Amino acid sequence: MKFKVGDTILVTAGKDKGRKGTITKVLPLDNKVLVEGVNVYVKHVKPAGDRAGQRLSLSRPLPTANVAILNDKGEVDRIGYQVTTDGQKTRIFRKTGQAMAVKTEKK
Repeated sequence: MKFKVGDTILVTAGKDKGRKGTITKVLPLDNKVLVEGVNVYVKHVKPAGDRAGQRLSLSRPLPTANVAILNDKGEVDRIGYQVTTDGQKTRIFRKTGQAMAVKTEKK
C-alpha cells in the first residue's frame, strides 16, 4: 500500500467529498485508511448501571479508492517509487517528481 500514516489526503467520494485530512491509521489487509475528522458517525450507548447514556463520535475507515494524496503544493497527485544508487526505495510524487518527506513514527 502506498499510503502511510501522516500523509495529507483529499476525500474524492462519499459523504465527506472534498474534505482534507491526515491519515492516522492504515489497514493494509482491508485496503482502507482511517482519516482524522472524516467519515464520522455517531454511536448511541444506552445507560447501564451507574453509567449514563451517551453519544460517541467514531471515525470509520475509508477505502483507499475514495482518497487521493496531496502533494507539497496542495494538488492531487499520485505516488511512485524511485530506487536510489545506494539501494534505498523512496516515495515520490508523480507530477512534480520530488521525493516525499519521510515522517518518523513514534511508538
